[in-house]
Amino acid sequence: MALIHDATLSPSKAELLATWVPRQRWASGLTGDVALLGAYRFDDPEGEVGIEGHLVRLGGVVLHAPLTYRGAPLAGAEASLVTEMHHSVLGTRYVYDGCADVAFLRMLAVMALTGVGQAAQVVLAGSVVETAAPSVRLDGSGRADDWIQIAPFGTPADTEDGAATSVTTGDSTLRVVRRPAVSLDAVVRTGGMFVAAAWAGQAEHLVLAELR
Repeated sequence: MALIHDATLSPSKAELLATWVPRQRWASGLTGDVALLGAYRFDDPEGEVGIEGHLVRLGGVVLHAPLTYRGAPLAGAEASLVTEMHHSVLGTRYVYDGCADVAFLRMLAVMALTGVGQAAQVVLAGSVVETAAPSVRLDGSGRADDWIQIAPFGTPADTEDGAATSVTTGDSTLRVVRRPAVSLDAVVRTGGMFVAAAWAGQAEHLVLAELR
């Protein structure tokens, strides 16, 4: 369950994405304003890290921008720090590129291996608690009753064309798609493990990650 506080953020998520996304290698050559399409969340099993994947559009291209939100700096990830954010309820939050944070990578791999993991969203406003439908719907391969073990992750590396970020985990490679454009059907036919997403205006699931 992802608990969403009715809080003021500075900078806002829209502001940080508008500043950060165009500077990334996977957004190279794209111009214009960053438009928010939706977001999905994962639960952190330890309850410490906010894990959120954003889908945005820039220059007519859909981009996948996963972020994590931490209450303290992540050791060794200084180069992947997006910004420091003030949260009116939680205080200072350190925002990182999700592809450099094991908290995101682990839950993305779990989703690919089991087909489950997207967090239910609960909005807390004072004493009022409400559920909220996610703006991005995930679909993952695997089976929920499969026993899995996630091996340690290596160092993330962008592909040469910048369209994805790949990281090893044991004998497998988790490929996080930065420019989603491949339909779910195309990956299913290859027998690969995947995470795919759909959102308003995008009824056909597009692949966000592959595990091979």
